[in-house]
Amino acid sequence: MPNDIPAGSTAVAAESEVFAAPVAAPGFRADRPLHKLSVVIPARDEEGCIVATVEHLHLELRIQNVPHEIVVVDDGSTDSTWRLLEETARRIPELSPVQNLGPHGFGRAIQRGLAMFSGDAVVIMMADESDDCRDVVRYWNMLQQGWDCVFGSRFMKGGGVIDYPRVKLFLNRMANWFVRVLFRIRLNDTTNAFKAYRREVIQGCLPILAPHFNITVELPLKAIVRGYTWTVIPITWRNRRTGMAKLKIREMGSRYFFIVAYVWLEKYFSRGDYRRPDPPLPPDTEGERS
Repeated sequence: MPNDIPAGSTAVAAESEVFAAPVAAPGFRADRPLHKLSVVIPARDEEGCIVATVEHLHLELRIQNVPHEIVVVDDGSTDSTWRLLEETARRIPELSPVQNLGPHGFGRAIQRGLAMFSGDAVVIMMADESDDCRDVVRYWNMLQQGWDCVFGSRFMKGGGVIDYPRVKLFLNRMANWFVRVLFRIRLNDTTNAFKAYRREVIQGCLPILAPHFNITVELPLKAIVRGYTWTVIPITWRNRRTGMAKLKIREMGSRYFFIVAYVWLEKYFSRGDYRRPDPPLPPDTEGERS
C-alpha cells in the first residue's frame, strides 16, 4: 500500500473522521485533461537530502509515466545546496533549479517557483523527504479526475506521521481545529504544505501575500473560499533525517493568524468579488446551469 508505515516506527494514530473521495469531481468534464505535472520544492541549506529527494521523486514519476518537471528553488542557501542542484540537473533534465535572489522566506521561495513552473498542475513538496513521492502520483491521479485541488491529510484513516515532535503535534492539532471551526470545513490538515493544484487555481489565488510558512494556509483556504473544487486523500509524513527544521513556531503564530483572518474576512465580507468565474459549459449541456 502507498501509505504503509514501516514496522517499528513511531506513528501517530489517525483521527477517526474519514473522507470518502468520489470517483470524479462534481461537474467533471472530460475536456480538462492534464498533460504535465510540476513539482515546486523550496530548499534552504538542504545539502544532506536535496539530491535524494529529487532523484527519488523523478524515479517514481518516471516509473508511473507522469510527464513532469521538478522546480527546486534555492532560498539563499549558505551550504552546497546550489552546487548539488546544478550537478544533478546535468543528469536529470526534468530538474529546473532556480535561485531566489530577493528577500528570503519559505513563502517567497514557493512564490518564486509558482511564477516559474510550466505544467498545467503543480504539487508543492518539502525538500527534506518528509513527503512520500508515491503520494505525488496519487495527487496527479486525483487531479486527472477533474478536481481543482487535492489536499493530503496525515490525520485521517489511511494516513499517518512518523516521529512527529510532540509539542509540534499538539500545536498542529490545535491550529487545524481552529481553522476547521472558523471556516466550517472538513479539512483537518490545512497547515501542511504538501498539496496539489491545477494551474488556474494558482492564478485565481493571486496575489499571494504570505512570505513565510503561513503560505501553507493561505493557498488552500483561498482556493476553498474562492470556489474551487477540492478533495482530500490520506498521506504519510516522516520527520526529516538530516538537516534542521526551518519552521520557527514562536515567530509564526501571529503570521498564521494574520493570513487566516485575512481569508476569513474575504469569505464573509467580500461579497464574492474574488470567487472563480463559472467555467463555460460544453455545447451539449448549454442551459443546464441553474
